[in-house]
Amino acid sequence: MGKSSVLFGIIAFFICFNGNMLSIHSEASSSEMQVHFIDVGQGDSMLIKTPGNKNILIDGGPPDAGKKVVSYLNEKKIDKIDLLVATHPDVDHIGGLPYIMKHIKVKKILDSGKLHTTRMYAKYIQEIRKQEIPVKVAKQNEKILLDPAVDIQVLNTYKKSRSNNQSSIALKMSYEAMDILFMSDVEIEQEKEIMKNVDVDAEVIKVGHHGSNTSTSLKFLKAVSPDTAILTYSKDNDYGHPVDRVINNLYRVNANIYSTGALGNLVIRTDGEDYLVLPEREPLYNLDAS
Repeated sequence: MGKSSVLFGIIAFFICFNGNMLSIHSEASSSEMQVHFIDVGQGDSMLIKTPGNKNILIDGGPPDAGKKVVSYLNEKKIDKIDLLVATHPDVDHIGGLPYIMKHIKVKKILDSGKLHTTRMYAKYIQEIRKQEIPVKVAKQNEKILLDPAVDIQVLNTYKKSRSNNQSSIALKMSYEAMDILFMSDVEIEQEKEIMKNVDVDAEVIKVGHHGSNTSTSLKFLKAVSPDTAILTYSKDNDYGHPVDRVINNLYRVNANIYSTGALGNLVIRTDGEDYLVLPEREPLYNLDAS
């Protein structure tokens, strides 16, 4: 398929499927929220289980991670995703989504609206159209109505002339006194804009762009003042992630650092007041395995 054909199909897709505000009402509830940072190698995939028994999946990692994410969801006895957030069209974020959509029921999708002409993005769009999954294009500062116990706000999304990373959907998720930032691949310029519009103070931050030098300014981290920082990357990546500057900035704000590269899958469990970070592996695993 040529680039022009792909682009035309994608534009038509968004015209047909862009709906109204996302609203999914909760029924039964519990007192715990769980946030799972799935180890998909060099990429992102996060599962949130809300107190109202709703399931949110943010991204699906690279193409070869699709099976792992589905297996992980099956292990957790999850057979549906109430909201799938596709933060932006880079392959390490949407690559696994076509496989995931084929094997797990997806009720709604929140997309950045950033168009792309890669074959991988075309596969993502084609699977959505095949299953007729409702899609909403994210709007900056909008609230996502999913579970009454959890506030979800869009901090960043696509604007004209922005790159894929700059168009990333960033979210602030709040459950009672617990705040978590999901920064996707946003860059320092977007961090500046976000700080102007939103109180970014949070207990936990999913660090932007896998610890790349494009993101995570010290000024932004001081505004966030996180107790815990989560880094998602492969320890064998070719990009030098995470860079020393980002790690030093995290140390300067006294954040406890956890990474999927070193510790595998990570789970945060919270009652809205306190929280636990539960790593799959011991910190010395990589030393023992080498």
